[in-house]
Amino acid sequence: MYKISIGANKLKIKFPTLIKGLHWTTVSSERVLLAVIGVATCIAATQYLLKMFYAREILLADLFMLFIFVEIIGMVGAFYSTSRIPVTLPIIIAITAICRLIIMQSKEMDALLVLGEAGAILILSVAAYIMSLKDKVSLEKKKDFKE
Repeated sequence: MYKISIGANKLKIKFPTLIKGLHWTTVSSERVLLAVIGVATCIAATQYLLKMFYAREILLADLFMLFIFVEIIGMVGAFYSTSRIPVTLPIIIAITAICRLIIMQSKEMDALLVLGEAGAILILSVAAYIMSLKDKVSLEKKKDFKE
Protein backbone atom coordinates (compact mmCIF):
# COMPACT_ATOMS: atom_id res chain seq x y z
CA MET A 1 0.00 0.00 0.00
CA TYR A 2 1.39 3.40 -0.95
CA LYS A 3 0.55 6.71 0.68
CA ILE A 4 0.04 9.86 -1.30
CA SER A 5 -0.33 13.08 0.64
CA ILE A 6 -2.70 15.69 -0.69
CA GLY A 7 -2.64 18.88 1.35
CA ALA A 8 -3.26 18.18 5.02
CA ASN A 9 -5.17 14.97 4.27
CA LYS A 10 -3.54 11.67 3.49
CA LEU A 11 -4.99 9.45 0.80
CA LYS A 12 -4.20 5.75 0.64
CA ILE A 13 -4.14 4.11 -2.79
CA LYS A 14 -3.45 0.45 -3.48
CA PHE A 15 -1.38 0.57 -6.67
CA PRO A 16 -1.57 -3.18 -7.49
CA THR A 17 -5.35 -2.98 -7.35
CA LEU A 18 -5.31 0.13 -9.52
CA ILE A 19 -3.02 -1.53 -12.07
CA LYS A 20 -5.21 -4.66 -12.22
CA GLY A 21 -8.24 -2.43 -12.64
CA LEU A 22 -6.66 -0.67 -15.63
CA HIS A 23 -5.40 -3.85 -17.32
CA TRP A 24 -8.58 -4.04 -19.41
CA THR A 25 -7.56 -0.81 -21.19
CA THR A 26 -4.36 -2.42 -22.45
CA VAL A 27 -6.13 -5.58 -23.58
CA SER A 28 -8.96 -3.67 -25.25
CA SER A 29 -6.70 -1.20 -27.04
CA GLU A 30 -4.49 -4.05 -28.27
CA ARG A 31 -7.51 -5.90 -29.68
CA VAL A 32 -8.94 -2.76 -31.31
CA LEU A 33 -5.61 -1.76 -32.88
CA LEU A 34 -5.01 -5.26 -34.22
CA ALA A 35 -8.52 -5.28 -35.69
CA VAL A 36 -7.74 -1.95 -37.38
CA ILE A 37 -4.46 -3.41 -38.69
CA GLY A 38 -6.35 -6.44 -40.03
CA VAL A 39 -8.98 -4.33 -41.79
CA ALA A 40 -6.36 -1.92 -43.17
CA THR A 41 -4.32 -4.87 -44.45
CA CYS A 42 -7.36 -6.30 -46.23
CA ILE A 43 -8.05 -2.91 -47.83
CA ALA A 44 -4.39 -2.53 -48.86
CA ALA A 45 -4.35 -6.05 -50.32
CA THR A 46 -7.51 -5.31 -52.33
CA GLN A 47 -6.02 -2.06 -53.64
CA TYR A 48 -2.81 -3.87 -54.56
CA LEU A 49 -4.73 -6.61 -56.38
CA LEU A 50 -6.69 -3.98 -58.31
CA LYS A 51 -3.44 -2.24 -59.24
CA MET A 52 -2.05 -5.54 -60.54
CA PHE A 53 -5.28 -6.19 -62.45
CA TYR A 54 -5.26 -2.78 -64.14
CA ALA A 55 -1.54 -3.07 -64.97
CA ARG A 56 -2.23 -6.55 -66.41
CA GLU A 57 1.12 -7.65 -65.10
CA ILE A 58 2.14 -9.79 -62.16
CA LEU A 59 5.77 -9.61 -61.10
CA LEU A 60 7.63 -11.66 -58.52
CA ALA A 61 7.80 -8.57 -56.27
CA ASP A 62 3.99 -8.40 -56.43
CA LEU A 63 3.72 -11.97 -55.19
CA PHE A 64 6.06 -11.20 -52.29
CA MET A 65 3.88 -8.21 -51.42
CA LEU A 66 0.81 -10.45 -51.37
CA PHE A 67 2.69 -12.86 -49.08
CA ILE A 68 3.37 -9.96 -46.72
CA PHE A 69 -0.34 -9.12 -46.64
CA VAL A 70 -1.21 -12.76 -45.94
CA GLU A 71 1.37 -12.99 -43.15
CA ILE A 72 0.06 -9.83 -41.48
CA ILE A 73 -3.50 -11.14 -41.62
CA GLY A 74 -2.23 -14.47 -40.25
CA MET A 75 -0.50 -12.68 -37.40
CA VAL A 76 -3.72 -10.85 -36.50
CA GLY A 77 -5.64 -14.14 -36.73
CA ALA A 78 -3.07 -15.88 -34.53
CA PHE A 79 -3.51 -13.20 -31.89
CA TYR A 80 -7.28 -13.57 -31.85
CA SER A 81 -7.10 -17.37 -31.61
CA THR A 82 -4.33 -17.59 -28.97
CA SER A 83 -4.31 -14.10 -27.37
CA ARG A 84 -0.61 -13.80 -28.13
CA ILE A 85 1.50 -12.91 -31.15
CA PRO A 86 4.16 -15.49 -31.95
CA VAL A 87 7.49 -13.67 -32.21
CA THR A 88 8.46 -15.62 -35.31
CA LEU A 89 5.66 -14.13 -37.44
CA PRO A 90 6.99 -10.54 -37.48
CA ILE A 91 10.46 -11.95 -38.18
CA ILE A 92 9.11 -13.89 -41.16
CA ILE A 93 7.33 -10.76 -42.39
CA ALA A 94 10.64 -8.86 -42.18
CA ILE A 95 12.42 -11.63 -44.13
CA THR A 96 9.76 -11.51 -46.85
CA ALA A 97 9.97 -7.71 -47.03
CA ILE A 98 13.76 -7.81 -47.44
CA CYS A 99 13.43 -10.51 -50.14
CA ARG A 100 10.97 -8.28 -51.97
CA LEU A 101 13.36 -5.35 -51.67
CA ILE A 102 16.23 -7.41 -53.09
CA ILE A 103 14.12 -8.58 -56.01
CA MET A 104 12.86 -5.09 -56.80
CA GLN A 105 16.17 -3.25 -56.51
CA SER A 106 18.99 -5.78 -56.98
CA LYS A 107 19.74 -4.74 -60.57
CA GLU A 108 20.42 -1.13 -59.61
CA MET A 109 22.04 -1.83 -56.23
CA ASP A 110 25.69 -2.17 -55.34
CA ALA A 111 26.72 -5.78 -54.76
CA LEU A 112 27.76 -5.02 -51.19
CA LEU A 113 24.27 -3.71 -50.37
CA VAL A 114 22.68 -6.87 -51.77
CA LEU A 115 25.15 -8.91 -49.74
CA GLY A 116 24.27 -6.89 -46.62
CA GLU A 117 20.56 -7.48 -47.18
CA ALA A 118 21.22 -11.19 -47.68
CA GLY A 119 23.15 -11.14 -44.39
CA ALA A 120 20.17 -9.51 -42.72
CA ILE A 121 17.96 -12.33 -44.02
CA LEU A 122 20.41 -14.87 -42.62
CA ILE A 123 20.44 -13.18 -39.20
CA LEU A 124 16.64 -12.97 -39.14
CA SER A 125 16.37 -16.62 -40.18
CA VAL A 126 18.65 -17.71 -37.35
CA ALA A 127 16.63 -15.56 -34.94
CA ALA A 128 13.36 -17.12 -36.15
CA TYR A 129 14.83 -20.60 -35.72
CA ILE A 130 16.04 -19.84 -32.20
CA MET A 131 12.66 -18.34 -31.27
CA SER A 132 10.84 -21.40 -32.62
CA LEU A 133 13.05 -23.61 -30.44
CA LYS A 134 12.25 -21.38 -27.46
CA ASP A 135 8.53 -21.73 -28.17
CA LYS A 136 8.83 -25.53 -28.26
CA VAL A 137 10.69 -25.55 -24.93
CA SER A 138 8.12 -23.16 -23.42
CA LEU A 139 5.23 -25.38 -24.55
CA GLU A 140 6.94 -28.45 -23.09
CA LYS A 141 7.48 -26.66 -19.77
CA LYS A 142 3.87 -25.53 -19.76
CA LYS A 143 2.73 -29.12 -20.42
CA ASP A 144 4.98 -30.46 -17.62
CA PHE A 145 3.71 -27.76 -15.25
CA LYS A 146 0.07 -28.77 -15.86
CA GLU A 147 0.85 -32.41 -15.08
